[in-house]
Amino acid sequence: MRLPCPHCGWRDLAEFVCRGDAAPRRPDGLAASPDAMSRYVLERDNPAGPLREHWFHAHGCRAWFEIERDTRTHAITRDGAP
Repeated sequence: MRLPCPHCGWRDLAEFVCRGDAAPRRPDGLAASPDAMSRYVLERDNPAGPLREHWFHAHGCRAWFEIERDTRTHAITRDGAP
């Protein structure tokens, strides 16, 4: 699989690290209950179909970016380009 880095262009998957679903928002650590933090860290959906994901170009420009990828086909439906 190849991914579109917004700075380096299309690169091999081996250069990247996936953080996962970009939708969950981190609760305020000081005000959040332990249950809310536990849900944020441990409970994630695993949908079949389009998913907005965070990716890190670890062996390249070291930038974080988002792409939308279909989890069934790995087709990139929206790249991280600005």
